[in-house]
Amino acid sequence: MAWDEWEQLKTQAAERQSTQMQLNQLDPGDGSPGTAGGPSKYGDLKVPNASLTKISKSAHTLYNELWDKARIAVPSSDSAASDLSKQGFALGAGLQHVSTRWEQQLKSLMDACAQITNHLQRTKTIHAGDDGYIMRQMSSIELLDTGFDERVGQPGEKNDKIYGEKDEKKKE
Repeated sequence: MAWDEWEQLKTQAAERQSTQMQLNQLDPGDGSPGTAGGPSKYGDLKVPNASLTKISKSAHTLYNELWDKARIAVPSSDSAASDLSKQGFALGAGLQHVSTRWEQQLKSLMDACAQITNHLQRTKTIHAGDDGYIMRQMSSIELLDTGFDERVGQPGEKNDKIYGEKDEKKKE
């Protein structure tokens, strides 16, 4: 293979395949190169918010109703248990045990409702922050990629600004 043929093959290969770094990105749809737009235009990584909001709201409502309505029996049960115990009835200790267990189970249920509500609100905030972080990282990669696209000449050719003009050969 002759040197000229080798140079011709290299040039053809460079024309078919660019050696610059390329990042995949979504076509903006208007035919122009550049960014694909923000998440509001093309969607976010998200869980249907309406469903999570309904669950969170239901858990919060249940928490409030348990606090307002289910605790009504505790003070009166404790009082009755105390009176029965003072009068010498064994039923007083049993009623106190039931009242204590009821309050423990009620607190456990209320804690679960509060955790559901808090977790869903925190998840929404975290995912919004993650979306923002990913968007910032991707835009910085795009900026870096733009810097690689600023070519002076065709791929494979020497940069005249660095190596000098072709006419300015070394004078012997």
